Amino acid sequence: MSGLEKESSSSSRANMSSCSSNSRSVPNNNGNNNNNNNSNTDDYYLAKTVLRGSVVLQAVLGHFRSPSSYDVVFGKETSIELVIIDEDGIVQSISEQPVFGTIKDLAVLPWNERFQVQNPKILGKDMLLVISDSGKLSFLTFCNEMHRFFPLTHFQLSSPGNSTHQVGRMLAVDSSGCFVAASAYEDQLAIFSLSMSPSGDIMDKRIFCPPEKDGRLKTATGSTNITGTIWSMCFISEDYDQSSKERRAVLAILLNRWGSFYRNELLLLEWNIEEQAVHVVYQFSEAGPLAYHIVEVPHSHGFAFLLRAGDIVLMDFRNAHNPSCVYRTSLNFMPMEELKFKNIIRLPDIMDEEGIYSVAASALLELGDIKSDDPMTLDDFSNVPPGSNYVCSWSWEPGVTNSPRIIFSADSGDVYAIEVSFESDGLRANLSDCLYKCQPSKALLWLEGGFVAAIVDMADGMVLKFEEGFLKYRSSIQNIAPILDMCMADYPDEKHDQMFACSGMASEGSLRIIRSGISVEKLLKTAPIYQGVTGTWTIKMQVSDSYHSFLVLSFVEETRVLSVGVSFSDVTESVGFQPDVCTLACGLVADGVMVQIHQFGVRLCMPVKALHPGGIPLSSPICTKWTPDNMTISLGAVGHGMIVVATSSPCVLFILGIRSLLAHHCEVYQMHCVKLQNELSCVSIPQKHLEQNRALMDYMDGNTVASLPSGNHVDNLFVIGTHKPSVEVVSFTRDKGLQVIAIGAISLTSTMGTTISGCVPQDVKLVLVDHLYVLSGLRNGMLLRFEWPSASAVTSMGLPRQEAFIGSCTMNSDVLLNSTSSNYKVASIFMSNASGKTKGEFPAELQLIAVRRIGITPVFLVSMSDSLDADVIALSDRPWLLQTARHSLSYTSISFQPSTHVTPVCSTECPRGLLFVAENSLHLVEMVPSKRLNVQKFHLGGTPRKILYHSESRFLLIMRTELDNDSCSSDVCCVDPLSGSVLSSFKFEPGETGRCMELVKVGNEQVLVIGTSLSAGPAIMSTGEAESTKGRLVVLCIEHMQNSDSGSVMLCSKTGSSSQRNPPFCDISRYAVEQLSTSSLCSSPDDNSCDGIKLEETEAWHLRLAYSTIWPGAVLAVCPYLDRYFLASAGNSFYVCGFPNDNSQRVRRLAVGRTRFNIMTLTAHFTRIAVGDCRDGILFYSYHEESRKLEQVYCDPVRRIVADCVLMDVDTAVVSDREGSVVVLSCANLLEDNASPERNLTRSCSYYMGEIAMSMRKESCAADGLTGAHDDFIALDVLIDKPCKIPELEKGAYMGECTGECIEKGSFSYKLPADDMLKDCDAVSNNINLSRNCIMASTLLGGIIIFIPMTREEYELLEDVQARLVVDPLTAPILGNDHNEFRSRESKSNGQAGVRKILDGDMLAQFLELTNMQQDAILASPHGSPNTITLSSKPSMPVMVNQVVRLLERVHYALN
Repeated sequence: MSGLEKESSSSSRANMSSCSSNSRSVPNNNGNNNNNNNSNTDDYYLAKTVLRGSVVLQAVLGHFRSPSSYDVVFGKETSIELVIIDEDGIVQSISEQPVFGTIKDLAVLPWNERFQVQNPKILGKDMLLVISDSGKLSFLTFCNEMHRFFPLTHFQLSSPGNSTHQVGRMLAVDSSGCFVAASAYEDQLAIFSLSMSPSGDIMDKRIFCPPEKDGRLKTATGSTNITGTIWSMCFISEDYDQSSKERRAVLAILLNRWGSFYRNELLLLEWNIEEQAVHVVYQFSEAGPLAYHIVEVPHSHGFAFLLRAGDIVLMDFRNAHNPSCVYRTSLNFMPMEELKFKNIIRLPDIMDEEGIYSVAASALLELGDIKSDDPMTLDDFSNVPPGSNYVCSWSWEPGVTNSPRIIFSADSGDVYAIEVSFESDGLRANLSDCLYKCQPSKALLWLEGGFVAAIVDMADGMVLKFEEGFLKYRSSIQNIAPILDMCMADYPDEKHDQMFACSGMASEGSLRIIRSGISVEKLLKTAPIYQGVTGTWTIKMQVSDSYHSFLVLSFVEETRVLSVGVSFSDVTESVGFQPDVCTLACGLVADGVMVQIHQFGVRLCMPVKALHPGGIPLSSPICTKWTPDNMTISLGAVGHGMIVVATSSPCVLFILGIRSLLAHHCEVYQMHCVKLQNELSCVSIPQKHLEQNRALMDYMDGNTVASLPSGNHVDNLFVIGTHKPSVEVVSFTRDKGLQVIAIGAISLTSTMGTTISGCVPQDVKLVLVDHLYVLSGLRNGMLLRFEWPSASAVTSMGLPRQEAFIGSCTMNSDVLLNSTSSNYKVASIFMSNASGKTKGEFPAELQLIAVRRIGITPVFLVSMSDSLDADVIALSDRPWLLQTARHSLSYTSISFQPSTHVTPVCSTECPRGLLFVAENSLHLVEMVPSKRLNVQKFHLGGTPRKILYHSESRFLLIMRTELDNDSCSSDVCCVDPLSGSVLSSFKFEPGETGRCMELVKVGNEQVLVIGTSLSAGPAIMSTGEAESTKGRLVVLCIEHMQNSDSGSVMLCSKTGSSSQRNPPFCDISRYAVEQLSTSSLCSSPDDNSCDGIKLEETEAWHLRLAYSTIWPGAVLAVCPYLDRYFLASAGNSFYVCGFPNDNSQRVRRLAVGRTRFNIMTLTAHFTRIAVGDCRDGILFYSYHEESRKLEQVYCDPVRRIVADCVLMDVDTAVVSDREGSVVVLSCANLLEDNASPERNLTRSCSYYMGEIAMSMRKESCAADGLTGAHDDFIALDVLIDKPCKIPELEKGAYMGECTGECIEKGSFSYKLPADDMLKDCDAVSNNINLSRNCIMASTLLGGIIIFIPMTREEYELLEDVQARLVVDPLTAPILGNDHNEFRSRESKSNGQAGVRKILDGDMLAQFLELTNMQQDAILASPHGSPNTITLSSKPSMPVMVNQVVRLLERVHYALN
């Protein structure tokens, strides 16, 4: 192995001279325009969260959605999530929303009958209390209509920010809901009494303590203060029988006192509301074990647990002036002992302002003795020795008033429970046996049904359940934080990417595979032999059946019926369907009676009993048919007891029924027909059960607007779509025939005023969730939602106009019934007289609530079940899940490839199945309710620090540390992305830790360059300078391994994973034997390990050591450079290195550059080098190849601790720092020849995330999505309504690989829909810049954020919309934050106010959740707040809703 070549000495000297001028003097404000923040650079970005952080910091249980619901709220620092735990113990997310601030603490304010609330929407519901960096105490309530939390009121506690001396860190709520306390980190707290008066005021009285005038609190013997850290607090409740006037607020706090010898104290504060004064009624200090928390015992009226290191103490505070200790148990988990005290002595007040000891604000509390004979001294009793554990978290059993139980987790991971019982001879407490053993929980939540949610730090949480006296694991609560690194790669056999993330720490470290959309588990895939599928349906044999019995596949000229069960087998003959026709629709019309509709007629079939117990006891099915004379059926639908078919020439609508003639014999007969003014495009009959009929009838009775005409029945409703175009809700009754209940006209226009073509409904659905509405998918890829008008709107309408009836596509005709023939007769068509109608009998004019474009192909709507409130799959260019319970239109992509058809399949083996038809294959998948996140997990046994994707081998290269291995603690391993198996690894030397790695090109091959640290300690001193440690530079070759013995290499995946499960359906008769998809592994359940998947010989790879040398410092960063060099840092030096003669066994250092502080990151773009250190921020360098010298040319304008950096081009860097901000630095307007390297980079724009992004990647070259190189074209297309014709884009072609650096191709990207009404784009085609890229950032909280470049015109448009959204009550930050102040903290912290902000995509995304009327109202509102700074000072132009919606839809579509 060759030694290290001698570096160029001239480059070192030259670099030292250039670096010496890098002073940090403050620039003057006279004449130096290098610091001008209002640059003319065209860096305009929008930041959108792709995946919200998964770290749960707080968890509370309450009745938030309704008085009877049991809801869990997770506080996740920058967002809140409302979830439920279902009966199987699976966490299901109901709502998640950003708070546009940082949550400090949250608590539940229980409903109190004393509250005089007039608003029925919050009556009986609990409220969520939140304190945040806004400095406000926020009262939130959950709005079921908008499906998220909204603020009722805010109360200002302090100025915004994170000051340790201002109130706003911790909350405590009285168990009755009458009092709330909020504390600062140090020295201050506030207490509030609540009233909930009819006027809407929540806050009654309040007091801050200590008082501002003297800062002292009265005690029995004098006065004291609260000087120190407030560590924990809780209210001590009184007897609930007392009247509200007699109630007192008694607050217990644990104080870590400053300046006192007895610095750790327990204080009882009593608030005299009438006197508006707080008194210290008790004060106690003890030099015993460390105390962590004080916790009130619910429904005990005065008892509380004191949780200390080594023990738990139960205290009696019923007499607040003379408390006592009654029980103590050691946390060595020995039985609890009772302590009896006969002489209760009150401690004197202790004040020692000049104490000789002081501690840091974050020090743990210590309770200490004052006098050895005091009855509060617990540690002199030898029968209860102190333990070695402490309580990490706890939770009380909900809904228990007698004998409450507390469950707690110790730092050892043991979970125990204590039951407190109130008996005649006194209070008793019983400690249970160990209930469960796991990682220590930082939060516990005891739920209804015996479930317990355990939140674990930097690992997945758990849902446990009490069974047979112990806790048993039921499901996981996914937590992918922290994400230390990530990379992108193709998803096998599919047309979109997935993200591989390094997640977790130490033994909980894992590889996470993250995909966009809703997770599905792939169970089955057939060969691509199903050409020409025109429709798919699943049918039950009886309405009450839980599972489907048959799967119907319709082809262009044939139909097949397959049984649903252990296998798919052809049962067409036994069912009775006509096999040689194309089925238009089918379904169950009555128990045991199925209907097939084709173009020549309607066929009624009664399957045999051999297929289902509900069949007829004959050898062959009984079939009858009905045909229209000389007409061809164009479409139809089947409902319970009713069949609807329509013809197109002439346009006639038939209502058919069935009747029984003999045993096992039914026939179809015509009940009604009507001639149509407009041809029908679709029809849908709600599949209603008895319960749904009742719900629908109750809704109709309670809503006069949507009531049916007199004498009608709701079980005869159906919905039609017409070529007019329109959607109409129709009712049929025997006495009145066909009546139009409501009409929704479809007339859509573009932003240029032209009519949008193709607005004919392709599919329609009637939905009932809280209220009735209609969904319609159009043939041009648009999705519409119609609702009935409000009662006030109907009142103002008065009597109906005649045009309302003319507008309907139907005209009444006589009811023609013929018992002997299925022939029909069309009666003369007549017009109803509008003036003869009474109020309530006219068609309601449906209001168009929301319009969205989800594709360019027709939109099909498929309900997940027969229920009227079931979620709907919207199938267009790709599948989307439409959440029917959400306000407006809310849809999320399903993580599956584009498909032509889909139908739900429910069987015993696959209760949540979906059958997709894609690429001529049938795919059986199952929705995965256990995954709130579409994330797959593979355990790695250590902390994954770095990850790379090796495209040639299609394997992952992962650097691990903290390995539990005797031979080494760190290595680099080769991992199979399908199974998570470690194929090979290169182990570092004992005590050596891997720090960085990159793939570098050597000739025509790639090698892995690795940097390590040879000591286990930190590589950086607190001053930012490098520690005097050494590192090692390692070069590994990635080689093929030929395995001649077995010809294959055994890989591992989890036993019982989806790849090894027997498929629930074995074959499809006459078609193909099912085979597992090779990609089905990637949707298997979490935590996969070994089970025998084989890879061919060509897929065996090995890591071989090619070069190694010791460097004078820890090697923390490496980076490829100019396709023939690489950069590597050691301490505060970095080197340009090369491989002489393309020999990977030799490395030569060509030049060296030095900074003042330790180098954290290195990145390059062409000739530009960006160096990030831990103090001076980003430094730009240039390398001169001829002279082999490095020259510093630009410098960061402010000090910055760099977390990661990406160069967008030679002039622009995107930087994340350790304070949660991202900033774009540019030198585009500066000349290198005249520039000084002192603070001369310009900050183009910035964005405060509130989360630290440790890894950033530049995503480019994906022509089929917004994250690709054409994203500026895509957005500009929307803005000016003129699509550009790029052949490669239209074909969905991939635009090529990246050159010069490691750039991943676009992620979460799909072909975007083009508006078919938009035409030429010659005017803008020349303005397209194909070099722009997106930035993907992963955070320590487990979030993923994408930064999307925009044009100036787009930026100005959305900036104007954002300025209105941040102040509108529907969309403003729910915690009362000033949005502009929050997102601008990076600028303000560095004294650089006025820097352009990156747009907040999460704020803008709320615009899509609003109805059309709400959107219009917001755009018509005044322009933002006085503090809002916009890009342009010119008056804002009117903004059109369609213009904004289309632009935001593209972002939403691409990122999902």
